[in-house]
Amino acid sequence: MNIGIVGYPTYGGSGVVATELSKGLAKRGHNVHFMSYARPQRLEAFNTNISFHEVSINAYPLFEYPPYDLALASHMVNLIEYEKLDLLHVHYAIPHTTSAYLAKQILGPKAAHVPIITTLHGTDITIVGSDPSYLPVVNFSINQSDGVTAVSGYLRDETYMRFEIDKKIEVIPNFVDLVRFSRSGKDHFRKAIVQDGEKIITHVSNFRKVKRVQDVAEAFALILKSGVKAKLLFVGDGPERPVVEQLCREQGTCEHVRFLGKQDNVEDILSVSDVFMMPSASETFGLAALEAMSCGVPVVSSDVGGLPELNIDGETGFVCKLGDVQGMADRVTAILTNEELLARMRIAARKKAETFEQDVIVAQYEEYYMKVVERLRAKSGVRSM
Repeated sequence: MNIGIVGYPTYGGSGVVATELSKGLAKRGHNVHFMSYARPQRLEAFNTNISFHEVSINAYPLFEYPPYDLALASHMVNLIEYEKLDLLHVHYAIPHTTSAYLAKQILGPKAAHVPIITTLHGTDITIVGSDPSYLPVVNFSINQSDGVTAVSGYLRDETYMRFEIDKKIEVIPNFVDLVRFSRSGKDHFRKAIVQDGEKIITHVSNFRKVKRVQDVAEAFALILKSGVKAKLLFVGDGPERPVVEQLCREQGTCEHVRFLGKQDNVEDILSVSDVFMMPSASETFGLAALEAMSCGVPVVSSDVGGLPELNIDGETGFVCKLGDVQGMADRVTAILTNEELLARMRIAARKKAETFEQDVIVAQYEEYYMKVVERLRAKSGVRSM
Protein backbone atom coordinates (compact mmCIF):
# COMPACT_ATOMS: atom_id res chain seq x y z
CA MET A 1 0.00 0.00 0.00
CA ASN A 2 0.99 3.63 -0.52
CA ILE A 3 0.34 5.26 2.85
CA GLY A 4 0.44 8.94 3.69
CA ILE A 5 1.19 9.62 7.36
CA VAL A 6 0.99 13.03 9.00
CA GLY A 7 2.43 13.73 12.44
CA TYR A 8 4.22 16.28 14.53
CA PRO A 9 8.03 15.99 14.66
CA THR A 10 7.96 16.55 18.41
CA TYR A 11 9.66 14.81 21.32
CA GLY A 12 6.26 13.78 22.71
CA GLY A 13 4.21 10.63 22.29
CA SER A 14 2.17 11.34 19.14
CA GLY A 15 5.26 12.23 17.09
CA VAL A 16 7.13 9.16 18.30
CA VAL A 17 4.19 6.85 17.54
CA ALA A 18 3.64 8.28 14.04
CA THR A 19 7.35 7.90 13.26
CA GLU A 20 7.74 4.40 14.68
CA LEU A 21 4.53 3.29 12.94
CA SER A 22 5.97 4.54 9.65
CA LYS A 23 9.10 2.47 10.20
CA GLY A 24 7.07 -0.58 11.16
CA LEU A 25 4.89 -0.31 8.06
CA ALA A 26 7.94 0.19 5.83
CA LYS A 27 9.46 -2.95 7.34
CA ARG A 28 6.32 -4.83 6.29
CA GLY A 29 6.79 -3.70 2.67
CA HIS A 30 4.49 -0.67 2.48
CA ASN A 31 5.54 2.64 0.91
CA VAL A 32 5.17 5.42 3.45
CA HIS A 33 5.07 9.16 2.74
CA PHE A 34 5.60 11.06 6.00
CA MET A 35 4.49 14.71 6.08
CA SER A 36 5.45 17.30 8.68
CA TYR A 37 7.03 20.75 9.02
CA ALA A 38 10.33 19.17 10.16
CA ARG A 39 11.96 15.76 10.08
CA PRO A 40 11.24 13.79 13.29
CA GLN A 41 14.24 12.75 15.35
CA ARG A 42 13.47 9.07 15.00
CA LEU A 43 13.23 9.30 11.20
CA GLU A 44 16.87 10.20 10.61
CA ALA A 45 18.07 6.88 9.21
CA PHE A 46 17.61 6.24 5.47
CA ASN A 47 14.84 3.81 4.56
CA THR A 48 14.01 2.95 0.95
CA ASN A 49 10.31 2.56 1.78
CA ILE A 50 9.92 5.90 3.57
CA SER A 51 9.84 9.31 1.89
CA PHE A 52 9.85 12.41 4.03
CA HIS A 53 7.98 15.45 2.74
CA GLU A 54 8.71 18.71 4.52
CA VAL A 55 5.73 21.05 4.58
CA SER A 56 7.35 24.44 4.11
CA ILE A 57 5.44 27.63 4.79
CA ASN A 58 6.22 30.87 3.01
CA ALA A 59 6.04 33.94 5.23
CA TYR A 60 3.97 36.78 3.84
CA PRO A 61 3.45 40.17 5.54
CA LEU A 62 -0.29 39.55 5.28
CA PHE A 63 -0.12 36.56 7.62
CA GLU A 64 0.77 37.08 11.27
CA TYR A 65 0.66 33.29 11.61
CA PRO A 66 1.46 31.40 8.38
CA PRO A 67 -1.36 28.94 7.51
CA TYR A 68 0.33 25.56 8.02
CA ASP A 69 -2.96 23.71 7.61
CA LEU A 70 -3.40 25.06 4.07
CA ALA A 71 0.19 24.24 3.07
CA LEU A 72 -0.32 20.73 4.45
CA ALA A 73 -3.55 20.29 2.48
CA SER A 74 -1.70 21.23 -0.72
CA HIS A 75 0.97 18.63 0.02
CA MET A 76 -1.73 16.02 0.53
CA VAL A 77 -3.36 16.93 -2.78
CA ASN A 78 -0.05 16.42 -4.62
CA LEU A 79 0.70 13.10 -2.94
CA ILE A 80 -2.77 11.68 -3.48
CA GLU A 81 -2.67 12.65 -7.14
CA TYR A 82 0.91 11.83 -8.08
CA GLU A 83 1.99 9.16 -5.59
CA LYS A 84 -1.39 7.40 -5.79
CA LEU A 85 -1.89 7.18 -2.04
CA ASP A 86 -4.23 4.44 -0.86
CA LEU A 87 -4.99 6.20 2.44
CA LEU A 88 -4.13 9.13 4.68
CA HIS A 89 -3.38 8.35 8.32
CA VAL A 90 -3.25 11.53 10.36
CA HIS A 91 -2.12 11.79 13.96
CA TYR A 92 -3.90 14.55 15.88
CA ALA A 93 -7.29 15.80 14.84
CA ILE A 94 -6.34 19.43 14.24
CA PRO A 95 -5.13 20.64 11.96
CA HIS A 96 -4.20 17.32 10.34
CA THR A 97 -7.67 15.80 9.89
CA THR A 98 -9.04 19.16 8.81
CA SER A 99 -6.30 19.48 6.18
CA ALA A 100 -6.98 15.94 4.94
CA TYR A 101 -10.68 16.70 4.54
CA LEU A 102 -9.86 19.87 2.59
CA ALA A 103 -7.45 17.96 0.32
CA LYS A 104 -10.14 15.43 -0.52
CA GLN A 105 -12.66 18.18 -1.25
CA ILE A 106 -10.17 19.82 -3.64
CA LEU A 107 -9.63 16.58 -5.55
CA GLY A 108 -13.29 15.58 -5.55
CA PRO A 109 -14.06 12.22 -7.25
CA LYS A 110 -10.33 11.54 -7.83
CA ALA A 111 -9.87 11.08 -4.07
CA ALA A 112 -13.24 9.53 -3.20
CA HIS A 113 -11.62 6.13 -2.60
CA VAL A 114 -8.83 7.46 -0.34
CA PRO A 115 -9.88 7.15 3.31
CA ILE A 116 -8.89 9.49 6.11
CA ILE A 117 -7.91 7.61 9.27
CA THR A 118 -7.52 9.77 12.35
CA THR A 119 -5.62 8.66 15.44
CA LEU A 120 -6.45 10.59 18.59
CA HIS A 121 -3.58 10.92 21.04
CA GLY A 122 -4.82 13.03 23.91
CA THR A 123 -4.44 16.78 24.10
CA ASP A 124 -6.18 17.12 20.74
CA ILE A 125 -9.26 15.94 22.67
CA THR A 126 -8.73 16.76 26.34
CA ILE A 127 -7.17 20.23 26.00
CA VAL A 128 -7.08 21.71 22.48
CA GLY A 129 -10.28 20.05 21.33
CA SER A 130 -12.24 21.23 24.35
CA ASP A 131 -11.34 24.88 23.67
CA PRO A 132 -14.55 26.57 22.41
CA SER A 133 -12.45 28.14 19.64
CA TYR A 134 -11.69 24.72 18.17
CA LEU A 135 -14.43 22.39 19.39
CA PRO A 136 -16.75 22.66 16.33
CA VAL A 137 -13.82 22.06 13.95
CA VAL A 138 -12.57 19.06 15.92
CA ASN A 139 -16.05 17.59 16.11
CA PHE A 140 -16.61 18.04 12.38
CA SER A 141 -13.18 16.73 11.39
CA ILE A 142 -13.46 13.53 13.43
CA ASN A 143 -16.89 12.82 11.98
CA GLN A 144 -15.53 13.34 8.45
CA SER A 145 -12.89 10.67 9.05
CA ASP A 146 -13.45 7.27 7.50
CA GLY A 147 -11.79 5.56 10.45
CA VAL A 148 -10.96 6.75 13.96
CA THR A 149 -8.62 5.17 16.49
CA ALA A 150 -7.65 6.12 20.04
CA VAL A 151 -4.55 5.06 21.96
CA SER A 152 -6.46 3.99 25.09
CA GLY A 153 -9.90 3.05 26.32
CA TYR A 154 -9.84 6.16 28.48
CA LEU A 155 -9.31 8.44 25.45
CA ARG A 156 -12.05 6.69 23.47
CA ASP A 157 -14.52 7.25 26.32
CA GLU A 158 -13.42 10.88 26.80
CA THR A 159 -13.94 11.55 23.08
CA TYR A 160 -17.48 10.20 23.16
CA MET A 161 -18.19 12.25 26.30
CA ARG A 162 -16.79 15.56 25.02
CA PHE A 163 -17.97 15.42 21.40
CA GLU A 164 -20.92 14.29 19.33
CA ILE A 165 -19.20 11.49 17.43
CA ASP A 166 -21.16 9.19 15.11
CA LYS A 167 -18.17 6.95 14.35
CA LYS A 168 -16.98 3.79 16.05
CA ILE A 169 -13.63 4.55 17.69
CA GLU A 170 -11.23 1.62 17.58
CA VAL A 171 -8.74 1.33 20.44
CA ILE A 172 -5.25 0.57 19.12
CA PRO A 173 -2.70 1.24 21.87
CA ASN A 174 0.75 2.69 21.57
CA PHE A 175 3.61 0.24 21.18
CA VAL A 176 7.27 -0.31 21.96
CA ASP A 177 10.28 -1.82 20.26
CA LEU A 178 11.12 -4.59 22.73
CA VAL A 179 14.58 -5.11 21.24
CA ARG A 180 15.63 -1.48 21.39
CA PHE A 181 14.01 -0.88 24.78
CA SER A 182 15.42 -3.74 26.78
CA ARG A 183 17.60 -3.83 29.84
CA SER A 184 21.17 -4.16 28.59
CA GLY A 185 24.51 -4.18 30.32
CA LYS A 186 25.45 -0.53 30.78
CA ASP A 187 27.52 -0.91 33.94
CA HIS A 188 30.10 1.61 32.72
CA PHE A 189 27.35 4.19 32.24
CA ARG A 190 25.84 3.48 35.64
CA LYS A 191 29.22 3.79 37.36
CA ALA A 192 29.68 7.21 35.77
CA ILE A 193 26.45 8.39 37.43
CA VAL A 194 26.22 6.68 40.81
CA GLN A 195 28.54 5.18 43.39
CA ASP A 196 28.36 3.14 46.59
CA GLY A 197 25.07 1.40 45.79
CA GLU A 198 23.12 4.56 44.94
CA LYS A 199 19.85 4.12 43.04
CA ILE A 200 18.76 5.96 39.89
CA ILE A 201 15.36 7.64 39.53
CA THR A 202 14.45 8.88 36.04
CA HIS A 203 11.86 11.21 34.54
CA VAL A 204 11.41 11.75 30.78
CA SER A 205 9.11 14.41 29.33
CA ASN A 206 8.79 17.62 27.33
CA PHE A 207 8.72 19.69 30.55
CA ARG A 208 5.31 21.20 29.96
CA LYS A 209 3.14 22.21 32.95
CA VAL A 210 0.87 19.21 32.40
CA LYS A 211 3.81 16.89 33.17
CA ARG A 212 4.08 18.32 36.73
CA VAL A 213 7.87 18.02 36.70
CA GLN A 214 8.06 20.02 39.93
CA ASP A 215 6.33 17.11 41.67
CA VAL A 216 9.27 14.90 40.68
CA ALA A 217 11.78 17.32 42.21
CA GLU A 218 9.74 17.75 45.39
CA ALA A 219 9.25 14.00 45.80
CA PHE A 220 12.95 13.42 45.26
CA ALA A 221 13.84 15.84 48.06
CA LEU A 222 11.60 13.80 50.39
CA ILE A 223 13.20 10.56 49.19
CA LEU A 224 16.65 11.87 50.07
CA LYS A 225 15.39 12.99 53.49
CA SER A 226 14.18 9.44 54.15
CA GLY A 227 17.78 8.27 53.91
CA VAL A 228 17.74 6.72 50.42
CA LYS A 229 20.92 7.28 48.45
CA ALA A 230 19.93 8.13 44.91
CA LYS A 231 20.44 10.30 41.87
CA LEU A 232 17.65 11.87 39.83
CA LEU A 233 17.97 12.07 36.04
CA PHE A 234 15.79 14.51 34.11
CA VAL A 235 15.62 13.68 30.39
CA GLY A 236 14.05 16.12 27.94
CA ASP A 237 13.56 19.86 27.79
CA GLY A 238 10.82 22.45 27.74
CA PRO A 239 9.33 25.54 29.35
CA GLU A 240 9.29 24.21 32.93
CA ARG A 241 12.95 23.22 33.03
CA PRO A 242 14.24 26.57 34.42
CA VAL A 243 11.56 26.43 37.12
CA VAL A 244 12.62 22.94 38.19
CA GLU A 245 16.31 23.84 38.09
CA GLN A 246 15.62 26.74 40.46
CA LEU A 247 13.56 24.48 42.73
CA CYS A 248 16.46 22.02 43.00
CA ARG A 249 18.76 24.90 44.01
CA GLU A 250 16.32 26.02 46.69
CA GLN A 251 16.01 22.47 48.02
CA GLY A 252 19.77 21.95 48.05
CA THR A 253 19.52 18.79 45.93
CA CYS A 254 21.55 19.95 42.91
CA GLU A 255 24.49 17.62 43.57
CA HIS A 256 22.10 14.67 43.31
CA VAL A 257 20.21 15.86 40.19
CA ARG A 258 21.29 15.84 36.54
CA PHE A 259 19.49 17.54 33.68
CA LEU A 260 20.46 15.56 30.57
CA GLY A 261 18.33 17.43 28.02
CA LYS A 262 16.93 15.69 24.96
CA GLN A 263 18.50 12.31 24.31
CA ASP A 264 18.31 10.23 21.13
CA ASN A 265 19.24 7.01 22.91
CA VAL A 266 16.96 7.28 25.93
CA GLU A 267 17.00 3.48 26.21
CA ASP A 268 20.58 3.64 27.47
CA ILE A 269 19.45 5.80 30.39
CA LEU A 270 16.41 3.65 31.10
CA SER A 271 18.64 0.56 31.12
CA VAL A 272 20.41 1.79 34.25
CA SER A 273 17.34 3.25 35.97
CA ASP A 274 15.72 1.73 39.05
CA VAL A 275 12.43 3.68 39.14
CA PHE A 276 10.61 5.86 36.60
CA MET A 277 8.40 8.72 37.84
CA MET A 278 5.43 10.11 35.90
CA PRO A 279 3.21 12.47 37.95
CA SER A 280 1.37 13.89 34.91
CA ALA A 281 -1.91 15.80 35.20
CA SER A 282 -2.99 14.43 31.81
CA GLU A 283 -1.68 11.28 30.15
CA THR A 284 -3.96 9.44 27.76
CA PHE A 285 -1.54 6.52 27.42
CA GLY A 286 1.96 7.09 28.82
CA LEU A 287 4.42 6.11 26.10
CA ALA A 288 7.46 7.18 28.14
CA ALA A 289 6.29 4.92 30.96
CA LEU A 290 5.87 2.01 28.52
CA GLU A 291 9.43 2.45 27.24
CA ALA A 292 10.68 2.44 30.82
CA MET A 293 8.70 -0.70 31.62
CA SER A 294 10.12 -2.38 28.53
CA CYS A 295 13.55 -1.78 30.04
CA GLY A 296 12.42 -3.45 33.25
CA VAL A 297 11.92 -0.23 35.21
CA PRO A 298 9.02 -0.04 37.72
CA VAL A 299 6.85 3.06 37.32
CA VAL A 300 5.41 5.33 39.99
CA SER A 301 2.73 7.41 38.30
CA SER A 302 -0.36 9.49 38.89
CA ASP A 303 -3.77 7.89 38.49
CA VAL A 304 -4.93 10.00 35.55
CA GLY A 305 -6.08 9.10 32.07
CA GLY A 306 -4.83 5.86 30.57
CA LEU A 307 -1.99 5.37 33.07
CA PRO A 308 -3.87 2.87 35.27
CA GLU A 309 -4.48 0.75 32.13
CA LEU A 310 -0.73 0.54 31.61
CA ASN A 311 0.84 0.76 35.06
CA ILE A 312 -0.79 -1.85 37.27
CA ASP A 313 -0.78 -0.67 40.88
CA GLY A 314 1.28 -2.92 43.14
CA GLU A 315 2.44 -5.04 40.21
CA THR A 316 4.42 -3.03 37.63
CA GLY A 317 4.88 -0.14 40.05
CA PHE A 318 2.52 2.08 41.99
CA VAL A 319 -0.30 4.49 41.08
CA CYS A 320 -0.85 7.58 43.26
CA LYS A 321 -3.49 10.27 43.45
CA LEU A 322 -2.72 13.28 41.29
CA GLY A 323 -0.57 15.76 43.20
CA ASP A 324 0.20 13.36 46.07
CA VAL A 325 3.91 14.17 46.26
CA GLN A 326 4.37 12.51 49.66
CA GLY A 327 2.62 9.37 48.44
CA MET A 328 4.87 9.16 45.38
CA ALA A 329 7.96 9.68 47.53
CA ASP A 330 6.84 6.93 49.92
CA ARG A 331 6.24 4.44 47.11
CA VAL A 332 9.52 5.18 45.36
CA THR A 333 11.25 4.73 48.70
CA ALA A 334 9.43 1.42 49.25
CA ILE A 335 10.71 0.09 45.93
CA LEU A 336 14.27 1.30 46.35
CA THR A 337 14.64 -0.07 49.87
CA ASN A 338 13.27 -3.54 49.11
CA GLU A 339 15.41 -5.49 46.64
CA GLU A 340 12.90 -8.33 46.45
CA LEU A 341 10.08 -5.93 45.56
CA LEU A 342 12.29 -4.13 43.02
CA ALA A 343 13.24 -7.43 41.35
CA ARG A 344 9.61 -8.60 41.21
CA MET A 345 8.39 -5.31 39.74
CA ARG A 346 11.18 -5.28 37.15
CA ILE A 347 9.96 -8.63 35.81
CA ALA A 348 6.29 -7.60 35.90
CA ALA A 349 7.00 -4.30 34.13
CA ARG A 350 8.79 -6.01 31.26
CA LYS A 351 6.09 -8.70 31.00
CA LYS A 352 3.37 -6.04 30.76
CA ALA A 353 5.38 -4.15 28.13
CA GLU A 354 5.58 -7.30 26.01
CA THR A 355 1.82 -7.09 25.43
CA PHE A 356 2.48 -3.84 23.50
CA GLU A 357 5.12 -5.31 21.15
CA GLN A 358 5.61 -3.14 18.07
CA ASP A 359 5.04 -5.73 15.34
CA VAL A 360 1.79 -6.89 16.97
CA ILE A 361 0.35 -3.37 17.16
CA VAL A 362 1.56 -2.40 13.67
CA ALA A 363 -0.24 -5.50 12.37
CA GLN A 364 -3.41 -4.24 14.07
CA TYR A 365 -3.09 -0.95 12.21
CA GLU A 366 -2.44 -2.81 8.97
CA GLU A 367 -5.58 -4.90 9.46
CA TYR A 368 -7.59 -1.80 10.30
CA TYR A 369 -6.29 -0.03 7.18
CA MET A 370 -7.46 -2.87 4.96
CA LYS A 371 -10.90 -2.92 6.54
CA VAL A 372 -11.41 0.83 6.11
CA VAL A 373 -9.97 0.90 2.56
CA GLU A 374 -12.15 -2.00 1.39
CA ARG A 375 -15.25 -0.44 2.93
CA LEU A 376 -14.68 2.95 1.27
CA ARG A 377 -13.75 1.44 -2.09
CA ALA A 378 -16.96 -0.57 -2.10
CA LYS A 379 -18.92 2.58 -1.22
CA SER A 380 -17.24 4.67 -3.93
CA GLY A 381 -17.47 1.95 -6.59
CA VAL A 382 -13.71 1.54 -6.98
CA ARG A 383 -12.35 -1.95 -7.59
CA SER A 384 -10.80 -3.56 -4.48
CA MET A 385 -7.04 -3.85 -4.05
